[in-house]
Amino acid sequence: MGGDHAPKETVAGAVDAASRGVDVVLVGDHPTLEAELTNHDIRLPIVDAHDVIDMGEDPRRALRDKPESSIGVAARLVAEGNAEGFVSAGSTGAAMTAAAIIVGRIKGVSRPAIAIVFPTPGSSTLVLDMGANTDVKPEQLAQFGIMGSVAAQALLHLEDPRVGLLSIGEERGKGRDLERAAFELLEAGPTRFVGNVEGRDIATDKADVIVTDGYTGNVFLKTIEGTVTLMAQYLSQTFEDLPSEIRDTVVPMISSVSDRLDSETYGGAQLLGVKSVVVIAHGSSSRVAIANALSMASEGATEDLPGRLTKQLG
Repeated sequence: MGGDHAPKETVAGAVDAASRGVDVVLVGDHPTLEAELTNHDIRLPIVDAHDVIDMGEDPRRALRDKPESSIGVAARLVAEGNAEGFVSAGSTGAAMTAAAIIVGRIKGVSRPAIAIVFPTPGSSTLVLDMGANTDVKPEQLAQFGIMGSVAAQALLHLEDPRVGLLSIGEERGKGRDLERAAFELLEAGPTRFVGNVEGRDIATDKADVIVTDGYTGNVFLKTIEGTVTLMAQYLSQTFEDLPSEIRDTVVPMISSVSDRLDSETYGGAQLLGVKSVVVIAHGSSSRVAIANALSMASEGATEDLPGRLTKQLG
């Protein structure tokens, strides 16, 4: 029930994911979801949840005051073993709170972190934290490195992922006290640490996992999204002046590249450090993003991402 285009786009995305073989259960207001499903050929099971947590509500209080909210019911399905994970395009705070309180954190995890996979040269790059923790300690950044490495092994199928620390320069000693202390911990830790990386290095394949705090990570994410949008606008304006025969050849090629960079292609972000798979989708998610987020959650469950993290950290 959460998201700017719910429930229409959410249900449509769930139907698309189900057609790919993902086992999907819808959680929300039963009559509303049943009515949406009449527009599709696939029937999906529905678990009724008649409350919705609004974007502006305090997550912890709302989960307490609205036990039958869709996010609360979905989290309980997971905690009770009736589902292997949940996807939400609603309030990020509510999704993270439900994951931490109802599903539960993995023993030994200080703070769960949001991890996003970016399509980059070579293999893709996993970056965390993208907004769950704005203030962190060096020990938590070091733990993000471990969680990111495990996730890259599971989701990117890399045997020994390279872990980099996002900073303002490659040299040892660059950055704030936070980065300098985290550098020492990461260097002494169990991951394949390759040192500091800069924001531009996401395009150079210097690291498979990039670690940062949630404040910097979220700014980093929004900057990339804005840059992709800006480039698409510039290219569109440029192609308008091309002869039609050239435009008909070039535009599909550029569209293919644009699709690779589009955040909807990946659908959402894994919340690492909780006992089951949790994928947080963008509030503006279309059916394409929802379907891809559900596929991402299914892959996380198939690869036993929570189990791998528990084995490493629990």
